[in-house]
Amino acid sequence: MIRTLIVDDEPRARTELANLLKGAGDVEVVGECANAIEAIGAINRLVPAVVFLDIQMPLISGLEMLSMLDPDRMPRIVFLTAYDDYAVQAFEEHAFDYLLKPTDPARLEKTLDRLRRDHAPQSVDVLGGGDLLRQIPCAGVNSIFLMKIGEIEYAASRLGGIYVIGADGQERFTELTLRTLEEKTPLVRCHRQHLVNTEHIKEIRFVDNGLAEIHTVSGQTVPVSRHYLGPLMARLGIS
Repeated sequence: MIRTLIVDDEPRARTELANLLKGAGDVEVVGECANAIEAIGAINRLVPAVVFLDIQMPLISGLEMLSMLDPDRMPRIVFLTAYDDYAVQAFEEHAFDYLLKPTDPARLEKTLDRLRRDHAPQSVDVLGGGDLLRQIPCAGVNSIFLMKIGEIEYAASRLGGIYVIGADGQERFTELTLRTLEEKTPLVRCHRQHLVNTEHIKEIRFVDNGLAEIHTVSGQTVPVSRHYLGPLMARLGIS
């Protein structure tokens, strides 16, 4: 079975595509998402083999969403678009395939035949995901909050997931992984579970056993482990 996720902000479009896919016999629709935030979380949890991804979505487009995915969890991407010019862009971004909306059943079958033959994982680099992120999407109550990188003091991995903490002390949950934040933002690893914005470091205090603590401009404390202390100091130009 081909595990498939549908991401489209139009409910009717999701339903129509899901019905077509379910009729294929060897396709399992593991979920449907209405926006990029939902999709990133679903990809992390469900690990679909294929994502049918709408290019045009509010706040975060399908193309922007790709740069926010963990490379280790990158599925094959089939773009969905109502416009031919976006289809051309999809090919320029080296998507696995694209479909024009409304979906033509015969065209979809050709895409599924390709998916059945080609099982190779898709690289995020091939999809043009190398650009640094300028803002981090965070989940709110019935909302998506876009937090600018410069506002973030540090990021932390906790039992409840990944949180970015601003200079105002407010913590916001994000579906992005620490690896994605480390690779796609200026945040620097200082601990296995923490990244820090070096622009917000006010002081580094050395404590016992080769450990250290970062004190941020707003007065927050971030741990530094022995393993990451040296690289952090080098990043700051301190020998």
